[in-house]
Amino acid sequence: MVEAGAVQGLDHPGLSEPSVPVRGDQRRGRRRAAALGSYLVMVFVLVTLNFWIPRAMPGSPIEGLIGQGSATFTFGDQTRVALEKYYRLDGSLVSQYRHYLSRLAHGDLGRSIATNAPVRKEIGRRVPWTLLLIGASTVVSTGLGMVAGIRSGWRRDRPLDRVTMTALIAAWQFPPYLLGSMLLFLFAVKLHWLPLSGAQTPFAGSFSLLHKALDVGQHLLLPLVVLTAGLTAWTYLLMRAGMVSELGSDYLQLGRAKGVDEHGLKYRYAARNALLPVVSSTAVDIGFAVAANLVIERVFSYPGLGGLLFDSIGTRDYPTIQGVFLVLSVGVVTVNALADALSRRLDPRTRS
Repeated sequence: MVEAGAVQGLDHPGLSEPSVPVRGDQRRGRRRAAALGSYLVMVFVLVTLNFWIPRAMPGSPIEGLIGQGSATFTFGDQTRVALEKYYRLDGSLVSQYRHYLSRLAHGDLGRSIATNAPVRKEIGRRVPWTLLLIGASTVVSTGLGMVAGIRSGWRRDRPLDRVTMTALIAAWQFPPYLLGSMLLFLFAVKLHWLPLSGAQTPFAGSFSLLHKALDVGQHLLLPLVVLTAGLTAWTYLLMRAGMVSELGSDYLQLGRAKGVDEHGLKYRYAARNALLPVVSSTAVDIGFAVAANLVIERVFSYPGLGGLLFDSIGTRDYPTIQGVFLVLSVGVVTVNALADALSRRLDPRTRS
């Protein structure tokens, strides 16, 4: 019996081994399912808060539309009742919430109460400008922060390190609305080097493609500088801390013993190991950029989602507020989820 069992085990040596990779695949599948479940729960929470928070503000969108002092001031309760019914504000909050979820499931963000235009079209018209500003500032701030952090951390406590750290932290703490106003006054009002507001020159349809690109770049430059100034410091501090922690590593001593030059030690060895936290910080930077962008767009009259949100809050335009907040919040959560997945892919130590 024993010999037969032994012979059978020898005849089939792989029967007991597939359980290990199978368990590994199951664990990976469970982790992915848990991550997806957490993401969906977070989106649902955001969707729910997105409905209830605007309604917690004082005032009514119908009051803002037909109240005394508005451009569309109207007498009579009949008009009020008709408008509440048209915008589905006549039911209970629970019925409004059900209608909101049902409409959202079909990709319908509703109609603006202030302009009666579809919210989806209003957002679609402004999203490209916001994506351009946030995307450009994220790329520029990440690049500048990485380069400055590598150089500063490699030669820490030198004069260049102290000057760089002081300048970037000061820019980080400087209020963006104040910095934006100062830059506008200097470069647009006094020197007339850059445009005062907007994202492009009015009636620029007749411009050539190159002229349009230069025109958009001129309007983008000042908001980009203000937004990048606040984001660069975070990446810089992370990269510098990572470089400082790598300075005394054994592999750097071994590299020096092998004759690797300073450039190779700095970039191919130390910088690569210090780079991992920057991946996660980039997603955090986007969250900061979204928050700061709302103010910066208002300062520069930039036609992105920030101006649309401020205008809709002033008129208590529930559908527009909900649409803008939904796009921004779900976008930030999605970017953070993707950055988390990328971090686990790049660093096997974080997979467990």
